[in-house]
Amino acid sequence: MSNVTIIGGGIVGLFTAYYLSEEGFEVTLLDQGDMQQGCSTGNAGMIVPSHIVPLASPGMISKGLKWMFSATSPFYIHPRLDRRLLQWCLHFYRASTKKHVEHSIPYLKNLSLLSKRLYLDFALQHPDSQIGLEEKGLLMLYRTPDMEREEIEMAHLANQHGLEAKVLSREEAQQLEPNVKLGVRGAVHFTGDAHLDPAKLHCFLKDYLVAKGVKLVSHAQVLKFEIKGDRVQSIVTTQGDFTCDQLIVCAGAWSGQLASKLGIYLPMLSGKGYSFMQQNQPALQLPAILCERKVAVTPFGEQVRFGGTMEITGTDQSINQQRVRGIFDSISNYYANFHPTFPKAEKVWSGLRPCSPDGLPYIGATQRWSNVLFGTGHSMMGVSLAPATGKVLAEQLLQKKAQFLTDAFSPDRYS
Repeated sequence: MSNVTIIGGGIVGLFTAYYLSEEGFEVTLLDQGDMQQGCSTGNAGMIVPSHIVPLASPGMISKGLKWMFSATSPFYIHPRLDRRLLQWCLHFYRASTKKHVEHSIPYLKNLSLLSKRLYLDFALQHPDSQIGLEEKGLLMLYRTPDMEREEIEMAHLANQHGLEAKVLSREEAQQLEPNVKLGVRGAVHFTGDAHLDPAKLHCFLKDYLVAKGVKLVSHAQVLKFEIKGDRVQSIVTTQGDFTCDQLIVCAGAWSGQLASKLGIYLPMLSGKGYSFMQQNQPALQLPAILCERKVAVTPFGEQVRFGGTMEITGTDQSINQQRVRGIFDSISNYYANFHPTFPKAEKVWSGLRPCSPDGLPYIGATQRWSNVLFGTGHSMMGVSLAPATGKVLAEQLLQKKAQFLTDAFSPDRYS
């Protein structure tokens, strides 16, 4: 069996290594960091087949322009003269159409449903993993008439595509959260969604892969690629050179830079997000999205994580406390008797989500090279789509019928 080198030690890279090692491939995984912290560890941990509409969709341009002028808004683009930013924004504008949404929904839905099935299988196969997988669904909590209309429309769309979404009155939503007073008009309950602890998943996968013989190499920054003919022969890094029969790029927000080293145009910007933990008192029961503020809420027993914002930036991971303030201030608006404590800067996590301009991931082979594949660009859906991405890439290397690999996810779609 051939050897595969994966660049990127986030959750997508780890699941890709997992499915390849299960099939008998010799796998080496390189990461430029220490594989302790990253976008895969402090996120909301949501598995969301309900999220079938890509980020690039009608209405996002006008919302984004409105949010641009608020320091605490859910979405922000650092205004700057940058060719990559201008190109990305132009692609985003062109993709924000009803036609694009209608074309994308079946692919996102099928990939998400596959991922959830794989998560359920994974939890059964590894009962010792303690990843905290729970199928409680997801509450979309809204406070305004405009957002109510938008979320009810989304619920109808989900139901049309076979995903259960229940529209709840304020009283019905309150019954699902008996310990807190909800300050909402109502909610939509996506009953098929799930959640887990992303840090525990990340840690378990690393330990499991090492035990299986996968070589994990940290602090391996890629300097260049050695090419012969139409193949990448080796990766030159700060930790030495690594030969490969197959190369898979799963480097998250850094994937666009690596693609450019390979002569591939892969539009990618980072969407910085923040999160912090609070004592879960009074105890929240269900994961939720605070819709107007785009804040994710995930209970983990005695603690609860609040996270949000989409700050389109480079690869700067510094923490802007104004953005954190926007998340914090929203909490008591939706949970009236929940009294959070504003977190100190050292208690705030930040991560860079890899954002493609059309809101769809890059999954599969590129025609530029005969032995290079990509698994990246999942935006806020990295944890949610990681198992399916890894499974599909393994199937492609096994030359099986790789499910869901279409032009919609092609890394070459902007070439």
